[in-house]
Amino acid sequence: MSSETSEAPVAETPRWLRIVYTLPVIGWVLKDVNEGDADNIWYLLGGFGCLWIVAILQWGVLGLYLPAVAATWVCLGMLIWISRG
Repeated sequence: MSSETSEAPVAETPRWLRIVYTLPVIGWVLKDVNEGDADNIWYLLGGFGCLWIVAILQWGVLGLYLPAVAATWVCLGMLIWISRG
């Protein structure tokens, strides 16, 4: 008699995601947020907040406006996406 398990097979991680996970720091953080504890997203957001505060302390008003400058590409992409229908 053989014992059979009724567990579903585990889905393999897609290749593009495995490539992203191999990036030295960014991949480690993304894998921890994606596959780790549910609270890890809050630690990531807190880290971004601290990084922004350090940028403000280092460069002043330019560091304060840096997220707005980075967000212009996001807004431009959204406008193009909306205009395409």
